[in-house]
Amino acid sequence: MPPPAQSVSPLAPIGVSAALEAAANPNFQPKAKIFDEFALTDRVGIVSGGNRGLGLEMALALCEAGARAVYCWDLPAEPSDEWVKTRDYVTKLGNGSRLEYASIDVRDQQAQWDKAKEIGDKEGRMDVCIAAAGILKTHTDCLTYPAQQFKDVLDVNTHGVLFTAQAAGQQMRRFGHGGSIILIASMSGSITNKDHAWVSYNSSKSAVLQMARSMACELGPERIRVNTLSPGHIYTSMTAAYLDAQPHLLEKWSSLNPLGRIGRPDELRGVIAWLASDASTFCTGSEYVSRFP
Repeated sequence: MPPPAQSVSPLAPIGVSAALEAAANPNFQPKAKIFDEFALTDRVGIVSGGNRGLGLEMALALCEAGARAVYCWDLPAEPSDEWVKTRDYVTKLGNGSRLEYASIDVRDQQAQWDKAKEIGDKEGRMDVCIAAAGILKTHTDCLTYPAQQFKDVLDVNTHGVLFTAQAAGQQMRRFGHGGSIILIASMSGSITNKDHAWVSYNSSKSAVLQMARSMACELGPERIRVNTLSPGHIYTSMTAAYLDAQPHLLEKWSSLNPLGRIGRPDELRGVIAWLASDASTFCTGSEYVSRFP
């Protein structure tokens, strides 16, 4: 006799089990469930750094997958024009999804905790968290790197990521339905960028990788999964500051990838939808990379 199942898919029977059930039961109605696994119907999420760039792209992906509400947290008091147009687009999708905005400083731990509780009180659940807020400072010699500048980067890229994950995770624990926390790291967390003096950025992203593994071990028994996504060279408003001022970098960065180009923000939508959904319920404590060394 096989051992008793330790877990069961919420869509069971699924896969080959469904095929065997159909063979044994003539009244069983076959149904393709692969897209159901990726669906985020009625789920609620938080995306820090969601005012523009990768954060906004990821927030939209969650809405398209059916999330009830996705709350974008960012520093500006008012959302960008890009965010407003994206919110209007979500409304036009007609799937009942909402894109919400909140002015939050990710360095403020208590503010994030309080806002997440407010969302939990309103929505009655918390399912997904994407901690995407991050900053990159100018090239600075590692041997003379100013203490305050180093602290400024870690305050956002490391401390802020932890505080966002805490805020969402507290609500996931509160409602007891599990959840998916996705920390946005970088290829710079596991490699270094030759000819780029980014010691603070690289260090902050490396810390995020270990943070996710540690949190995954602690929260696994509560079915709260914690993974990292490490994008490679992607054209965003942050990388544009370098590429537009130094056009030769585009050719250099593109040559480092077998595809001969840098990435688009929309090319991260698929992995985000997968990590946020039930299609990845056995994945935690892992780094998913979108790059080539």
